[in-house]
Parts: sequence; structure tokens; C-alpha cells
Amino acid sequence: MINYQFFPRSHGVTPQIRDIINCFKQVDEARDENVHLKSNEMLALVRPHLEALRFTVETGKAADEQIYVPVLFSENDQVDKYFAADALSEDHRIVIEVEAGRAVRNNQFLKDIFQACMMYEVEYLVIAVLNEYTFNAGGKQQTAHDYQSVKTFLETLYVSNRLQLPLKGILLIGY
Repeated sequence: MINYQFFPRSHGVTPQIRDIINCFKQVDEARDENVHLKSNEMLALVRPHLEALRFTVETGKAADEQIYVPVLFSENDQVDKYFAADALSEDHRIVIEVEAGRAVRNNQFLKDIFQACMMYEVEYLVIAVLNEYTFNAGGKQQTAHDYQSVKTFLETLYVSNRLQLPLKGILLIGY
């Protein structure tokens, strides 16, 4: 089941953001929810739907398969620093990151937020994480509620109003 929350909560989703949600919903309807996908597997499933929306989507981990978004420019407008993204809208306003097991346990979602804030022209970040993540710890099976953990973090970030992000919004998707 797809869950989602847009932040700040005082804003509704744009039509383009709604289209992204629908991409994940289409994939979710066709997949077995009991199979926990790796991030690259989920990205591969959602790729054709995002490409239909004219997103450029990472196709692999090789340098020529990744999406590079400029961060800093040097003399003569050369890109001096960039970050890689899983997907980028044609107008460069929306960046998408699809995460799996390390979304919360390794704080990858925080890195995604930081990088999106630094990316040139990016206004919206979409972070897709597992609703639940099951893993072994000390020989025992444990379940982490990644979607809820990230949602609580983002809720705290926006409600506290102590840190102002340069993004117009963040869409969190749980898959």
C-alpha cells in the first residue's frame, strides 16, 4: 500500500507531484506487497512511469547511467560540484530519491534532504522509503517503520520552524 504525506502540510500537492504519486500507485497495484524490494528494484519498476512524465531516471550505477544535478559552478560556468539523483524532472525542479533499508538506519533520508537543498534549480524533493523494513539484528528479526519514522522527523522539522529549507516542499512516499 502506498502512503504519502506532503510537507509543509499547509500546502497541497501540485498536479506534477500528484502525477508522481500516481506512478508509485500504479507500480504498487502490480507488485506483491510481501516482497521487500531494494531501492534499485523499486526505481526500475517506477522508471517507465516517470519517464512517461518526462523525468530522466537513473538506469544503473555506472557513471553514464546516473543523473547528475549541479550544485556549484566555477569559472566559465563549468559545473564544479554535483550530486547524483535517482530521477530529475525535465524542468529540473523536482528530484526523486528512492530508498530502501538504509533510509532510516543509515540516515540516508537526511543526506537526500541536504543534497536536494544544495541542488541548482531544485524546488521539490520526493523521498520514497519502505513502509516497513525487516532486518536481522543480533540474530533476531526486527521490523523498522521507516515511513513513519521519516514522517515524524519531517513533521518535527516543519512544525518547529527552527530550520528553513530552500525547498518549496518535500513529498514522502511509503511503499
